[in-house]
Amino acid sequence: MLMYTIKRLGWAVLTLWVIITITFTLMHTIPGNPFAQEGTMPKAVYDNLQSYYNLDKPLIVQYGLYLKALVQFDFGPSLKSSSISVNDYIKNGFPISLHLGAQALLIAVTFGLILGVIASLYRNKFPDYLSMVLAIIGISVPSFILATFLMNFLAVEWRLFPVATWKSWSHTVLPSISLAMMPMAYIARLMRSSMLEVLSQDYIITAKAKGLKKGVIIIKHAVRNAILPVITVLGILTANLVTGSFIIESIFGIPGMGEMFVKGISNRDYPVILGSTVFYSAILIFLIFIVDIAYTWIDPRIKVTGESK
Repeated sequence: MLMYTIKRLGWAVLTLWVIITITFTLMHTIPGNPFAQEGTMPKAVYDNLQSYYNLDKPLIVQYGLYLKALVQFDFGPSLKSSSISVNDYIKNGFPISLHLGAQALLIAVTFGLILGVIASLYRNKFPDYLSMVLAIIGISVPSFILATFLMNFLAVEWRLFPVATWKSWSHTVLPSISLAMMPMAYIARLMRSSMLEVLSQDYIITAKAKGLKKGVIIIKHAVRNAILPVITVLGILTANLVTGSFIIESIFGIPGMGEMFVKGISNRDYPVILGSTVFYSAILIFLIFIVDIAYTWIDPRIKVTGESK
């Protein structure tokens, strides 16, 4: 287990380095200049800005300086806001995105598992059809359409929730639901198919023959094994939700990492774009690593050596 963990950590570091290299190269090869939108400025001022942010140096030198700063957990200064760094952006925006993503994840996992289990237990019956209709709607309707719909009816027409911004718990309800619908639908469909497969296994039939209560069979034996495919995708879903949805945050005026990333793209702010991408990638890789380790704890049949015993 120790060797497996070290190996996975090594691959995680290598993957993150590849992402950093590709993103850095793409950002600096796209035509344009981050100071092009500043209008006409004296050449001396332009040269000073280029020198201050090391943009006048060869690309390989800039790359080396950026990697050196990353090792020290320094994402660099913002090119558009000299008074604030990318670390400050992340420090201010990530807790908000984390709150929104965690709340959306809780909704998605809870209701997704419930809908999937109900659909499998009542296969080809009304609860199954209703659960899958909700799942299809969640997958088919884009989050920004659902967000606009919820905002128009629940906030503007019926005044049940605030329209936008981020001040109290009531401000989090609509964006959390909008963000949770698609992963909830995906989890529900995945859980249904997995449960149907597990319920047909011999050990479930044996448990029924022994006279175990239906609730014990479902919760203790069926759900625990059926949930494995859900855990596989949970790392990626968690990263997507925790780091926030760019569109949802923009619609509801939420000052999270999504807003930071969108402004960075529009301003061609290299450090902001790189910093948010690296930060997001690190979270994603870490969560995938946790899922791999959790797999062996949930299902002892899985061997980290890859050998069947």
